Amino acid sequence: MKNNIGAADSRIRIGIGLGLAAVGVASLGGLLGVGTVVGTVLTLLGLVLAGTGLVRVCLLYRLLGVDTSGSR
Repeated sequence: MKNNIGAADSRIRIGIGLGLAAVGVASLGGLLGVGTVVGTVLTLLGLVLAGTGLVRVCLLYRLLGVDTSGSR
């Protein structure tokens, strides 16, 4: 698949994704009192964001016709 995520967008996604995943894992470990459902959702959302940032392809962007890579 062709990249549709630019360098800045990729760095932001990785940073926010890792942060959300860390909060989610802390929640699942009982360090935060937000519950296991919220912890699971935050962990999964963080992993998806970090993953799309690493591979630089976002399927939602593709469906919406968004391209931040500047390759158009």
